[in-house]
Amino acid sequence: MKSSNSEPSGTYIQEVNAFPNSAVAVPTAVPAFIGYTPQAIYEEKSYTNIPVRITSFSDFQTFFCLPDTPSPASPTKQYSPEYYLVQQNSQPTKGDSILIGESYYSIVPDPNTIYYLYNSVKLFYENGGGDAYIVSVGSYGPPSKKPMAPGTPIVNPNVQLNDLLSGLALLLNEPEPTMYICPESTLLSIENNATLMQSMLLQSTNMQTAMCVFDVIGGNDPDPILYTEDISNFRMNTGSIGLNYGMAYYPFIGTTTMQIQDIDYTNLFGGDTKQLGSIINPASAPNPNVAKIIANIQNPESGFTVSQNNNALIIASPIYSQIIKQVLSIANILPPSGAMAGVITTTDNQVGPWQAPANISIIGAASLPICISENQQANLNVDAVSGKSINAIRLFNGLGILVWGSRTLDGNSQDWRYIPVRRTMIFIEQSCKLAAQAYVFQPNDKNTWEAVKTMIGSFLISIWKQGGLQGASPSDAFSVECGLGSTMTAEDILNGFMNITVKVAVVHPAEFIVLTFQQQMAIPS
Repeated sequence: MKSSNSEPSGTYIQEVNAFPNSAVAVPTAVPAFIGYTPQAIYEEKSYTNIPVRITSFSDFQTFFCLPDTPSPASPTKQYSPEYYLVQQNSQPTKGDSILIGESYYSIVPDPNTIYYLYNSVKLFYENGGGDAYIVSVGSYGPPSKKPMAPGTPIVNPNVQLNDLLSGLALLLNEPEPTMYICPESTLLSIENNATLMQSMLLQSTNMQTAMCVFDVIGGNDPDPILYTEDISNFRMNTGSIGLNYGMAYYPFIGTTTMQIQDIDYTNLFGGDTKQLGSIINPASAPNPNVAKIIANIQNPESGFTVSQNNNALIIASPIYSQIIKQVLSIANILPPSGAMAGVITTTDNQVGPWQAPANISIIGAASLPICISENQQANLNVDAVSGKSINAIRLFNGLGILVWGSRTLDGNSQDWRYIPVRRTMIFIEQSCKLAAQAYVFQPNDKNTWEAVKTMIGSFLISIWKQGGLQGASPSDAFSVECGLGSTMTAEDILNGFMNITVKVAVVHPAEFIVLTFQQQMAIPS
């Protein structure tokens, strides 16, 4: 007699997973830019102090740029630095200058109007950038309406240390960024810049997910001889914590990011055309055409746009055209961190994080404010006192401007002196950490241990096949251990710990290539 609660006879299906869990490679080139933007509003919601993930420069414009004015009005300027021409008694020995007639004029900015983030993001995408985070800590502050002293470092009072530190802290909740970039840190005082850099390195050390890309104060206008003081100041101010999570590049780069239409008479003398007119239409050599154009500018009812008046001035006055070109060249000198984020993204996409982002040209780089020689670079590579390395950007005849260095700040470390080593380890660590989360709360037994070893081993084999690990065979390239007696004790298991040990042989770049030549005697045939 069949029990009433027994299961009916029939066919049963039991599904068994054919494939074990696999480790998924985490993104390796996702910079987080911290700084000031034209605005931070989208659909009437403020995005100030909110990390925003973007995938293109169009996304950046949507969230952080001012809306364009309708035609035929002149296009909206997203960034509008202001410059002054200050007459000098003789040719200036410091800073930028221009000769007009028989007089020298220093070209100096209103420091309150200088910002770098907008153009740095443009450089990032020009050099192959992709996904990124933007942390806008505010919009541009008011101009001071006066020039700074010629030849002095640019310090923008509108750029506040607390703003940038707050923006940095917001990234504690964002594990995806792999680079921290703050181009406007060079607009802080030396002391405040030191505090920011050390905070960035400390956060990177604690997070273990991102490296910091630094620029060097003074790299925009280095003295041919005394530039070493800027290098020394930078090295002293980075501290001693987390140096293997930092990389620095020197000097700034002269770019083509801003175009001729981005600079006009509104960028000169705070828009005061009277001061401009005294230079391009002096009483000693009057130019009737220039006088008429300036009158149109000063008459809002003339009906001419800024672009039309500016183009007319360029045609009518060779002096004005010369001024605009030189001011544009100065405004285009930018910190290299944004461009380097793009270069790193490109190398990662083409090869992987184990490829050194060096011996590569920077798209949009047209000049350098200082040309570093091989001997000078040797002092940047390794400092006998601090051991902190700085990567040079150099000009090579026939090759152009190249990134010529791939070292972290930890130049004395045999383990962590190279950027691709540090970045490859971050990549492997985070990928394996994410994959291991699938086994949280699984039985801490041999079956689970073997599954974990197989999963991580398969992932590392794929990295080895791509050239990310060195060794003639997988066993030479890595090892994965997990189990009682090897990585865990009975007490570990009782306390709920599953310990995994992964050893990898990371590829190191061939930084120095040594060629040995020896004469051989002629051998009779």
